[in-house]
Amino acid sequence: MTSSRFSWTVLAALLWAQPVAAETRQPVASLEAAVKALGAEELAPVLPLFGAAEIAPVSLAARLETGVGLHPRLDARQQAALADFYAARGHRPLWVEGQAEQPVWNAAAKAVQERIAAAGEDGLEPSHYRYPPLGIVARERPADLASAELAMSVAAVLYARDARGARIDVARLDRNITPKLDIPDADAVLGVLAAAADPGAALADFNPPHEGYRLLRQRLAELRSEQPTRPLVHIPEGPLLRVGVRDPRVPLIRARFGVEPRESAEARLYDRRVAEAVADYQREQGLASDGIVGSQTLAALHAEDPARREADVIANMERWRWLPRDLGARSIVVNIPEYMMRVLDGDEVVNETRVIVGRPDAPTPIFSDAMNHVVVSPSWTIPPSILRKEVLPGLRADPLWAEKRGYQVFRDGRNISVRQPPGPENALGQIKFMFPNKHHVYLHDTPSRHLFNTLRRAHSWGCVRVEDPFAFADLILRESGWPEARLRALIGPRERTVRLDAPIPIHLVYFTMTADRSGGLRVFEDVYGFNQLVREALGIGA
Repeated sequence: MTSSRFSWTVLAALLWAQPVAAETRQPVASLEAAVKALGAEELAPVLPLFGAAEIAPVSLAARLETGVGLHPRLDARQQAALADFYAARGHRPLWVEGQAEQPVWNAAAKAVQERIAAAGEDGLEPSHYRYPPLGIVARERPADLASAELAMSVAAVLYARDARGARIDVARLDRNITPKLDIPDADAVLGVLAAAADPGAALADFNPPHEGYRLLRQRLAELRSEQPTRPLVHIPEGPLLRVGVRDPRVPLIRARFGVEPRESAEARLYDRRVAEAVADYQREQGLASDGIVGSQTLAALHAEDPARREADVIANMERWRWLPRDLGARSIVVNIPEYMMRVLDGDEVVNETRVIVGRPDAPTPIFSDAMNHVVVSPSWTIPPSILRKEVLPGLRADPLWAEKRGYQVFRDGRNISVRQPPGPENALGQIKFMFPNKHHVYLHDTPSRHLFNTLRRAHSWGCVRVEDPFAFADLILRESGWPEARLRALIGPRERTVRLDAPIPIHLVYFTMTADRSGGLRVFEDVYGFNQLVREALGIGA
């Protein structure tokens, strides 16, 4: 740079930039013109005369115009949203202040940085949200000012989006996992933080607001501060262990519960003393206290390893991010691994009942929707999957296969459909609860009542069977003038539809761990392996 060129530029900048009062100082036209003509690097010697608020708009506009290298996790849409946010505010910085010679993070930035540093409390990873250290020095490279400002915004945006479930590409986990995530765009996140009295608290609020999430979050903190008090013993999968069984795993059970055999020959014998110790443990865990070691008890025992338990808590917290922030003033929640359905008013459970869910080869899908009507005396049109696997092979083996079972067969050219008319033997029982969805699943009654007495109630083709469906119907329809007795009066040879006055949100969820208000942690079998998929996607478990 020649001295004459430099002196004229400096002179123009100084004359144009003189403020009447410090509080009226605005970004100056001469600085913008000079930067465009010569570049910020050429003007480095005079930039300390200006404040960060004067330099940043020019540098930010130039940096955002390139639109490259902001962060690999910000796609073109999010980069455009980030640019829109800054353009709407005249490219004024949100996070930096002070003189250009040594700008500093402002109070808003420090509040957000504190929240990011504590990201682990919500099962997130602080290292995923990086920003430059304090004491940014822009004397050598003025463009660093814009880069620091944008890095801080990107860190906040990534945290907020991850808090809403963006860490995992949920659609790639399994075709039966289809929640509608509410992931905010970059400009929406920054708009919330810019308007907040406490940006750190506003950033934290992007995490799930539900009580179930908060209780798991508390349990995560407790787990990280606890030391194991019981011996950690891994017990392999295998047949049921009950009184009288001899099995090589029994010595491991004895070691876990401190039950010594009376004689060395009895070490492999699952005796009554072992069963009593197991039953006590099952009661502590909220399991059926039958003293039999099955899949649910093994799942609870396996979760005792501190690293594994912490990973499982984080994976379950992640699945809370899949739910709508507002579950509904009244809502229906089916927890698939628990084989339970609950009706909630806010956070309070007003009814719960056992359910039967899909088999592992026909999983009940995970999603949220709204129930809008029920059908009394439903017919059942057999879904294509069951048609292919069971009905068509039966018809090929015996042309009267369907007739013997009371099914009706309809042919349209080469297409075939099979329907089971209403009746006491109908697979859907006497009532079904509809929330139309792409999975074609719903809640319904069943004639196979005995299956509700099994511990592992994964027996359906994907729909959810309700143990006492008319009591459930009474709960959701009584205020609409349809108590149980009136609904039962509709039972007959044809379908009868009753519409709800207002749709009720329904959530089919998959929690293998739930925490209660007393600090307890209940563990359920990962019946579909979805919890393991989430752990692997998060990189927190093999």
